[in-house]
Amino acid sequence: MSDQTWPWPAGAATGIGSLPGTDIAEAQRIVLGELPALPHLPELPARGPGADLIGRTGGLLAELPVELYAARWRIAPRPGKDLRRARDLMERDLDQLAEQAEEYAGPVKIQAAGPFTLAASLELPLGGRVLRDPGAVRDLAGSLAEGLRGHVAAVARRLPRASVLLQLDEPSLPAVLAGRVPTESGLGTYRAVVSGDAAALLRGVLEAVGVPTVVHCCAPDVPVALIRDAGAVAVALDLGLVTELDPLGEAIDAGLGLLAGAAPAVPPSTGRAPTSAQVAERVRRLWDQLGFPRRRLAEQVVVTPACGLAGATPGYVRTVLAACRDAGRRLSEEE
Repeated sequence: MSDQTWPWPAGAATGIGSLPGTDIAEAQRIVLGELPALPHLPELPARGPGADLIGRTGGLLAELPVELYAARWRIAPRPGKDLRRARDLMERDLDQLAEQAEEYAGPVKIQAAGPFTLAASLELPLGGRVLRDPGAVRDLAGSLAEGLRGHVAAVARRLPRASVLLQLDEPSLPAVLAGRVPTESGLGTYRAVVSGDAAALLRGVLEAVGVPTVVHCCAPDVPVALIRDAGAVAVALDLGLVTELDPLGEAIDAGLGLLAGAAPAVPPSTGRAPTSAQVAERVRRLWDQLGFPRRRLAEQVVVTPACGLAGATPGYVRTVLAACRDAGRRLSEEE
């Protein structure tokens, strides 16, 4: 472990992805100001279709157009206005990133839906989700990998001094593995995907994209071992949902990094955001429970909110991101 390097500086903090509002310029100013060690490309789902996780990622797919039908995204026979809107929003975001972070020279994180969450959400042209057809899932994964390669290249062109870290959002992965994704009728579920097959498909996407990749899952029962076996550099999860320490500890001991969701994504009932000391203590407590030496903590762990912040107020967003940033610094100073 002592020779391992991480694609982020010690004591880093970052956001998971989404922020409230519709002003991408302001969102990027907040991220670059509050998260200078590891900024991320903000997502603003309040802008509507094409800014949501599935539509945004659908706009990246290669030679596999998508469209909205009955308020759901599905595979389309040809490109249309919904796809153009998703791609226009992404281009606008990348241009704004280039304008504000032109001289940035550190790691920058971008996010997209992972192949299984995409397969569990996108509809086939004749109905039913892509997940029902293993061949269609493989085709979707290949299209996603090619699209993500292009997306990474587009970010690298705009920020030539930066290094790109990819985050794949897989909130549906536990349900896919357990056979809990409901069919359209609600009377049944799709067949479970075998863990080994899922790891192989996810590994294929990660290898094809070719940059360090974090897999984020904000659901209970995160399949940490699968994520490690797929070749991810780190797992991002909500510390409040961790119930089994052994799988997480084994993965961390094997070299998996951790994006530790240690601050609430929405204001708690008290209305007060956690302090940096409270966020740092939550991360420190988990690390001590896992039994790892403190000197590894700040290098292997990135401090984050528990999940995306789209449901928070702008004031809370600034406060909680600053708390995560300062918590990371606290942990780094304890080495």
